[in-house]
Amino acid sequence: MKSLLFLLLLTITVIICPRCTNKNDNSYHYSLQFVTEEYKPFNYTENGVLTGLAPELLSEIANRLNIPNEVQVLPWAEGFQTAQTNEHTVLFSTILNAERKDLFKWAGPFASVDWIFYAASQNPITLNSMDEARQVSRIGVIKDYAIEQDLVNEGFTNLVYVDDNLEAFEKLLLGEIDLFPSDKITAEAALKALNKSIYEVTGELTIKTDLVYFAFNKNIPDDVVADFQREIDVMKTNGLLNALYQKFMQSSGSPEILQVYTEQYPPLTFRNSFGEIVGFGADVVNEIMKRNQTFYDIKLSLWSNGYELALNNPNFCLFTMDRTEIREELFNWVGPIGTNTTFFYTKSGSAIVISTLEDAKNLSHVGTVGSWFSDQYLRDQGFTNLVASDEPQAMVELLMSGQIEAAVCTSVTFADILKSAGYQFTDVIPEYALMSSDFYIAFSKNTDEATVQQWQTALDASKADGTYDAILRKWFP
Repeated sequence: MKSLLFLLLLTITVIICPRCTNKNDNSYHYSLQFVTEEYKPFNYTENGVLTGLAPELLSEIANRLNIPNEVQVLPWAEGFQTAQTNEHTVLFSTILNAERKDLFKWAGPFASVDWIFYAASQNPITLNSMDEARQVSRIGVIKDYAIEQDLVNEGFTNLVYVDDNLEAFEKLLLGEIDLFPSDKITAEAALKALNKSIYEVTGELTIKTDLVYFAFNKNIPDDVVADFQREIDVMKTNGLLNALYQKFMQSSGSPEILQVYTEQYPPLTFRNSFGEIVGFGADVVNEIMKRNQTFYDIKLSLWSNGYELALNNPNFCLFTMDRTEIREELFNWVGPIGTNTTFFYTKSGSAIVISTLEDAKNLSHVGTVGSWFSDQYLRDQGFTNLVASDEPQAMVELLMSGQIEAAVCTSVTFADILKSAGYQFTDVIPEYALMSSDFYIAFSKNTDEATVQQWQTALDASKADGTYDAILRKWFP
């Protein structure tokens, strides 16, 4: 009877606790299914073995967390769908953008991708802006890739869909498409597979930079994602991620724990003739990092790209940014680091008079730069006559050619923008002051609060001991 009772209790224990483990069993507490695609050099099969930057990084993480490291290789569209419907799935290598941000949970970034419009070298296409790319006949894209989603959102209607990178570059070289957006390393890998050289294509325009992550199904517990993030950050700190990056990407530029971006916007920030990122804002940021003894590379980007990255990515810093009512709740702020005035500028000799905001609203065409605070502000004020350019130099050309009647820009930077476009400040007239505003260092909302406070404390200290004033006098004597 005692034996029967013992067996009954044992059976009940097994049924109730089928996943109970021995105290010495260190296996991870949550099962995960890993999914990826063939996308060299991030993830690819070689001699029957999955390798690449992401699989090797995953292997390190799995070893540290004692997670079974089995990966299923699927076509991108299938893997993307699986990661959304299977509650245990992790998809890599995945770019985080506005469309995907709320579809997954994220750990990373562990890589960055510079997207470039490539043309066949035998059929070169001169591109200076995204507006010019919209006029091209055929741009190849892969469905559900982040860059495809971005181009669709930016109003591109000249897209031709291909299955993969190999087909895209083959069509490009055959003249069946005119442009294809890709990063350089992927382009080299695809062309090599086609027995072609990277010199058979030409990079015509850098579109944007994207950051690459592990994407977790929304039902995966937060602590699992946090474990992955912790291990990635450790490997960023000890140099292991950078070593993997050099191995597979032939570059030492792996993403850091904090991403610090700015734009070409002299004299606040710009790349000098030696390739260094300098300017008033850059000096302030470098002084803050020096005081905090935490140094991060500053990366230069199109403003629209940096702004989008700051909206979507955690632990992201973008400077300099005007702090406006529209942006107030979108970012965390460190500053102020300066003040400027935004004007409506007209071409000298045009006889156009702007005395009020209503006068500007009644003009036929007013030039702005997309994602600048002035463009956002004027749209909020009901302006329907705005012509938004991708670059300030393009806005200047529109003003000087008479295609717009006024251009909107800050007094701090417009002289340098005019100079870079081949004009002088005497070629324009500041007709009407739109607003005065303070500019700041902006951090993405999900950046660690302690980091933001540390930067504010360092800035305040630099103001208190006179260092900030010395930087100000250097750039604005």
